[in-house]
Amino acid sequence: MGSLNKMNFITRLSALCLRKSKMHQRHQSSRRPAVPLGSRILTDPSKVFEHNMWDHMQWSQEEEENAKERAAENSRVKVQREDQERYEREASKYWNEFYKTHKNNFFKDRNWLFLEFPEILPEKRREELKTEQRSLEHTEINTTNSFSHKNEMFEAGEKYWKKNCGGGSTAVQGYEYNKTQAKPLTDNARGKNSGEELGRLESFPGSDATYRILEVGCGAGNSVFPILKVLCNTPGTFLYCCDFASGAVELVKSHSSYNSAWCSAFVHDVCDDALPYPFPDEILDVILLVFVLSTIHPDRMQGVVNRLAKLLKPGGMLLFRDYGRYDTAQLRFKKGHCLSENFYLRGDGTRVYFFTKDEVWNMFNLAGLTEVQNLVDRRLQVNRKKKVKMQRVWIQSKFQKPLLLSLNKPEETTERNPCR
Repeated sequence: MGSLNKMNFITRLSALCLRKSKMHQRHQSSRRPAVPLGSRILTDPSKVFEHNMWDHMQWSQEEEENAKERAAENSRVKVQREDQERYEREASKYWNEFYKTHKNNFFKDRNWLFLEFPEILPEKRREELKTEQRSLEHTEINTTNSFSHKNEMFEAGEKYWKKNCGGGSTAVQGYEYNKTQAKPLTDNARGKNSGEELGRLESFPGSDATYRILEVGCGAGNSVFPILKVLCNTPGTFLYCCDFASGAVELVKSHSSYNSAWCSAFVHDVCDDALPYPFPDEILDVILLVFVLSTIHPDRMQGVVNRLAKLLKPGGMLLFRDYGRYDTAQLRFKKGHCLSENFYLRGDGTRVYFFTKDEVWNMFNLAGLTEVQNLVDRRLQVNRKKKVKMQRVWIQSKFQKPLLLSLNKPEETTERNPCR
């Protein structure tokens, strides 16, 4: 009997290592892709104003120290405690006012998403886009700046969107979520508990999908619609998007390209752990968290990340991009706008935090996610007309939910992982 148990253990261990190996090969991307991304390197300072953005900037020790001094200086005077509590309590109010003022005109569509985060797409669709891109190689691709210029890889998706989706007419009515009326869903291979949970839910938005994405903090849809353009001709995919500013969600749902057959936009406060999502846990393949976590009070960030991690299915990816420590935006704050260390109040009442790479790693690691990518993206942004240079700093990360729980104790996994 002991021999049989040993054989079963070895079989399970071998399967675990094989699955981890496949997962690693599929998602590992700790380095930036080669050309066209990250290819604009400033080698001749005299040419700095020839382009709008330069990649992979290395800071001198003097620049680093100067940034630290400026951040320390603008942090000396803090916002009054009672005002801090008010801005926390009325956070959604200020974001609603922001979207009421700017509507969908403030941010540009994030057409760079698939260049930085190809993991958004199902693997088959990724390969199709690569093929489409290769077919356009006779056309010169403008690689000036992946954050401000559209890539030709989206043309095929746009043509399909206009032709087959009618520009996103909202002919299909929105779905309703009702806990009290249950339909058992039997085709579920993720375990008994998850199956029971699904069985307690009525058919929810995207319940028939095989690949599901959630964008947290969707704003006016600057990520939603570039994603939908590409996913429109991908059967079995569904996009969820939420924001705690109801005005932002209304902007998304009123957009001519919004279609509830492909997407479900809803109001949600990610800081409220008691507030359920309109779908079960462990069904998401991808969570997109871009310039959102920085708007949340630092004391509440870990809880938000922990809750989001529960939504991912095993092997699912959380894709993160946000402000990095000593970004120009941080250094420009005046005294009296600092709420707490590296957390600031903007003039419109919204708030922003500036991360380090280690802080990001710690949060996602504590939530049980594994690092696939975690880097500091330093760029030099240039205003060629005004001859102004700005050091931009972002953190870009990809974290994955493990396929299986480790067979070792938590404190032993790093030192004794037999798959390494």
